[in-house]
Amino acid sequence: MNTKYIFITGGVVSSLGKGIISASLGKLLQARGFKVTIQKFDPYINIDPGTLNPYEHGECYVTADGMETDLDLGHYERFTGIHTTRENSITTGRIYKTVIDRERHGDYLGKTIQVVPHITDEIKRRMLRSDVKGEDLDFVITEVGGTIGDIESAPFMEAIRQLRWQLGRDAVCVHLTYVPYLKAAGELKTKPTQHSVKELQGMGIQPDILVLRTEKHLDDALRMKVASFCNVDLECVVQSEDLPSIYEVPVNMQRQGLDAAILRKIGIPVGETPAMKSWHDFLDKQRSAKREVHVALVGKYDLQDAYKSIRESLNLAGIYDEVKVKIHFVGSQGITRENVSEQLAGMAGIVICPGFGQRGIPGKIIAAEYARTHDIPCFGICLGMQMMVIEFARDVLNLEDADSSEMNPETPHNVIDLMEEQKNITQMGGTMRLGEYPCELRAGSRALEAYGTSSVRERHRHRYEFNNHYREAYEKAGMKCVGVNPEADLVEVVEIPTLRWYIGTQFHPEYSSTVLHPHPLFVSFVKACILQASDLARQ
Repeated sequence: MNTKYIFITGGVVSSLGKGIISASLGKLLQARGFKVTIQKFDPYINIDPGTLNPYEHGECYVTADGMETDLDLGHYERFTGIHTTRENSITTGRIYKTVIDRERHGDYLGKTIQVVPHITDEIKRRMLRSDVKGEDLDFVITEVGGTIGDIESAPFMEAIRQLRWQLGRDAVCVHLTYVPYLKAAGELKTKPTQHSVKELQGMGIQPDILVLRTEKHLDDALRMKVASFCNVDLECVVQSEDLPSIYEVPVNMQRQGLDAAILRKIGIPVGETPAMKSWHDFLDKQRSAKREVHVALVGKYDLQDAYKSIRESLNLAGIYDEVKVKIHFVGSQGITRENVSEQLAGMAGIVICPGFGQRGIPGKIIAAEYARTHDIPCFGICLGMQMMVIEFARDVLNLEDADSSEMNPETPHNVIDLMEEQKNITQMGGTMRLGEYPCELRAGSRALEAYGTSSVRERHRHRYEFNNHYREAYEKAGMKCVGVNPEADLVEVVEIPTLRWYIGTQFHPEYSSTVLHPHPLFVSFVKACILQASDLARQ
């Protein structure tokens, strides 16, 4: 069959959960046997979110082929298990750069370059994935960031309008909007949704399906009202209520027939509703998990989305061990030697988070020392691993001035140093060691025990590395370099085998954790935290 295209837009306010709806729809179509991909179009002019502050944009997710992307791609991968690439994350900046580069090259033969048709044609080309070779997709789901009415979104809306006419029944528009509850009046209000749809219609796009985000259950009378005012079939008005977990959303959407409604709109036989047994088994485990395990997230960004993939990886690993991982954010800039025991009291595990820059570095080092000297399970990721290495050098190797050349270029003991390939780079964006690289794990290591295989591939996002000049000293003193890149001899994993669980990774394992396949290192870490929690309970 021809590839079918689903466009997902949002109205009224941002952060309604377009990414979760896109990922849920992808999962439902996969369950019916269709081959699916999901892509995100962001209206901002940055080339990618790689240089954006996490307070602005949340975490920067990295694909296996080395693209810094929006965090929604993490939802796409966790829900569906698909491997996204640089073609799944497009910004206005990338669109304009492509068009301007072509104009400078003379490809437009002297024509005046305009938003319509040149920018919109480039958007359409990428929405259709015209340049992506070797794909045989049944569905392409395209989420457009922002909300209807944003100036930045206008070219994307025009591109969707044109594609709707061009593709006919092979395209469907799903519009996610908000139905607020006014507590003082005791009423749900549909007017914001009506205005959002009217705005969309004014751009020449009639939504086929409405997903109504709501905190209260919507009855059939209200859905009928929305359907009649917005020219949408009643069966195509679906509600997305607040649920205990985002992983309940696909089941909720299936229950209301979202995937079936889309198939009918496109003209594909609906058939039987898939059982999705493995997904329901996962949800059953999640619901039955009663025991809590407390884990400290030591970082500098007090924002849920800043460490989204780490949080989800911890949650998923806990569910498979039938525990709820209760995550406590601990701001590293507030940790001192005097208060560290108070800040981390009752924690069964500590995650030292990735990041960049000076702020909060001393606190991360103190947290690493506290975990090591009190034998608390500790997981250091990227910069977190580097803090473990620096702390060990200062306290165990007696190199008091040991540091990273990122933090102190004049340090006499640069146990963490700038990678050789990074030394002549001046541009900030998209120039780090990015994407998936191989790693060989040492026999007998806890990391190998977790993975169950000696050869793994993991995703990176860093400029600095473990300085191999000090490797022998670390090995002799008890911090083992158990994971190494076979090509660059880059130390990827360190661990202290005499401790319960003390592992640092230069790579980002959180990017590879999915609902049905939680990452083995997170699973192993949570198991260690469960044992630690049991010991704490007995004390």
